[in-house]
Amino acid sequence: MLEVAIMLEGQNGLTWPRWQKIVRLVEELGFVGLYRSDHFTNTNPPDKESLELWVSLTWLACNTSRIEFGPLVTPFSFRHPALTARMASAVDDLSNGRLTLGLGAGWQEREHQHYGFDLLDISSRFDRFDEGLQVVTRFLKNDSPVSFSGKYYDLHEATMLPRPLRSGGPRILIGGNGHTRTPSLAARYADEWNGVFITPEKFKELNTNLDLYLKQENRDPKSVQRSMMTGCIFAATASELQQKIRTREKTLEQLHEQGIVAGSPSAVKEQLQGLESSGVQRVMLQWLDLDDLAGLEALAKAVL
Repeated sequence: MLEVAIMLEGQNGLTWPRWQKIVRLVEELGFVGLYRSDHFTNTNPPDKESLELWVSLTWLACNTSRIEFGPLVTPFSFRHPALTARMASAVDDLSNGRLTLGLGAGWQEREHQHYGFDLLDISSRFDRFDEGLQVVTRFLKNDSPVSFSGKYYDLHEATMLPRPLRSGGPRILIGGNGHTRTPSLAARYADEWNGVFITPEKFKELNTNLDLYLKQENRDPKSVQRSMMTGCIFAATASELQQKIRTREKTLEQLHEQGIVAGSPSAVKEQLQGLESSGVQRVMLQWLDLDDLAGLEALAKAVL
């Protein structure tokens, strides 16, 4: 059965009051999880509030008991893999093993320019991503000190204590819609692959492609969970729904062509069934209106 979670864009006005209200509501309503992005700024000005990712997840870990959660995704372009592994292990322990560690290469040019982080060209970015994944997995899965000599990271007998309470540490998620490097890295390091804003047909194609890479790594395709993050346009009333659709400046059909889940309760349920048929096991629905709690409640009643 398809699992339904919520995803927030943390750089689009997320504050402590908004985060705390949404966390509690997602837990109460019965969604399987809550995920959020990791950015310093939004893509285009004007700047909005951007609640720090790992601090917010620490609060969630201590103030919920059921929902799964994690970053979609935390990038190595401004998060060193050793520090990422330490934070992830600690937060996973706090939550009794509910964190999924979503890892990425970085992509948003604006924040990297503003804060002086080196984004690199795409090929080099993926090379650094590969090295970061090696470092993180060694810290989480091996009890012995970590030594690593690469182009981007250099460690000498580095220890991570205390060890993760969960054997091997939190599950690792790798997201992306690429046909070569993304599935290759996912096949080597990931417990979950996450497609982003794609149609069921495209998801099915990428899903089949990932199976081929997993077989090359002698891994059972069933060992990697398949999930998707996509937009969601839904509201408690029909008039509010139409207003949300108008703000996107696209027709409902055009939104569906982008893989966005949108429409009435029956339409949304039909789209979710299509995702499940294509191989999606968990969908993270992007909820952009951080103050529309009534809409979030209506969505839960419609799909859960």
